[in-house]
Amino acid sequence: MTSPDVPLDGGNSASFVVRSGDTVRKPWTASSSSVHRLLAHLRDQVGDVVPRPLGRDDRGRQVLEFVPGSDGMAATPTAPDLERVGAIARSLHEATASFPRRDTDVWTTATRRAGDEIISHGDLAPWNLVRGRERWAFIDWDGAGPTTRIADLAYAARSFARADHLHPVEESVLLLRAVLDGYGASSQERVDLVPAMIERTEAMRDLLLGAVATGEQPWARMAVAGHGDYWTRAAAHLHRHGAVLGTAVR
Repeated sequence: MTSPDVPLDGGNSASFVVRSGDTVRKPWTASSSSVHRLLAHLRDQVGDVVPRPLGRDDRGRQVLEFVPGSDGMAATPTAPDLERVGAIARSLHEATASFPRRDTDVWTTATRRAGDEIISHGDLAPWNLVRGRERWAFIDWDGAGPTTRIADLAYAARSFARADHLHPVEESVLLLRAVLDGYGASSQERVDLVPAMIERTEAMRDLLLGAVATGEQPWARMAVAGHGDYWTRAAAHLHRHGAVLGTAVR
């Protein structure tokens, strides 16, 4: 007996995401074949911190393992939690470094990204983390693509440490340190962190504000809904407090 499709809320980029039994179904895109190869490689290397890719169904949709748990956005971050996030990010970076790339690979990356040191998620953030009782996993890998370790780490650290205009700098410092400690960040990575945080935040700002002019979706809709203002103010916050943050995490 086929399980009915149940719409899942929370996503912004896919036109639809549904749950069918213990699987998730979403559109198959030009990059889906490469993304599923990446997920299979990561599962072989680091286990269940990513969903299992299950190919295509008879309707041409992506099929992925449904990961049970709560949305990472629902939890107030603690230092031990963010040390765990940092450790997961490090394991993903180490694993993806050995991913065998192909000339035929296609990656659908929305924001500008520097370098191609690794192929990674690109949006390691609380809204893409599912926290189970024991298992934590990063979902929604459709935007995976080439980037650098420091760019990916900086984006994750800023997002999880809530280094923005809505939270005290002192609180963000403690949480940033926890991410870096969990990651095992080197002295140079700690020096490079804040400039990379600023660059990635400005890239998100520019994507959203630029989409208002072009009408590109879903980014234009998200910008009007308040995301554009958030990333604009977050970037200004990092510029304002960058020196303090940079000194504190070294």
